[in-house]
Amino acid sequence: MSKRNKWLMSIIFAIVGFMAAIQFQTASSEPEFRDTRDQWEVRQELQEQQKVQQELLEQITRADRMLEEYDEVSDEEKLETLKESIEQLEQQAGLTTLEGSGITIKLEPIFQEWEEGAPAYPTVSPSLLTHLINELNTFGSEGIAVGEERLVSISPIRNVNGDTYVNNRPMQPLPVVIKVLTSNPQKMLDYVNASRSRDMFALDDISMVVEAENNLKLPGYEDSLQLGILEFDSSKETGEN
Repeated sequence: MSKRNKWLMSIIFAIVGFMAAIQFQTASSEPEFRDTRDQWEVRQELQEQQKVQQELLEQITRADRMLEEYDEVSDEEKLETLKESIEQLEQQAGLTTLEGSGITIKLEPIFQEWEEGAPAYPTVSPSLLTHLINELNTFGSEGIAVGEERLVSISPIRNVNGDTYVNNRPMQPLPVVIKVLTSNPQKMLDYVNASRSRDMFALDDISMVVEAENNLKLPGYEDSLQLGILEFDSSKETGEN
């Protein structure tokens, strides 16, 4: 190979090497830019996590303060608070008497004097009573008693040998008074008077006389509550051991 060719080859290799160096530098700079961006995102996420951690620490601090305050309360005050909580739960469950404003619904035969040979004396069927109770709950009742039977969420209304039973006891013959507590008696009265239940009772020869009352008293639920493995006897006082 001539000296001239050697110089030519050297120049070519130099140019190729220079271009390769430039390409490598370009390729190296891209990951560096990408890494910088990822670090920024990680930094933002870290700041967010630190903010969440700070909020958790503040909540823990507040909880610790509440525990310290609770520890400073005397045993008598703790017991009194517990009793108040139990009373509120009993009231919500319908285990205690309840007083307030509301309406009364008197169910009675349309024909007061029942003659011999006339159709059977009217009775309230479980399905008809259940329909009325569901409507009252929809209208916003705060407590219901059928006669002297307080209705709660687990109160059964069913047919037993042709008779209607409420809370596992036979419903008294007509006339029957249903008491309904509500914060707005007039609105409840209007709802009931315009309800479908009135027409349904009329088909069974039963009238509904609805009146607003300022002072009603509902009895407490008398049976024991059985909820899974838990059982609460409403006839016993909570203070018994």
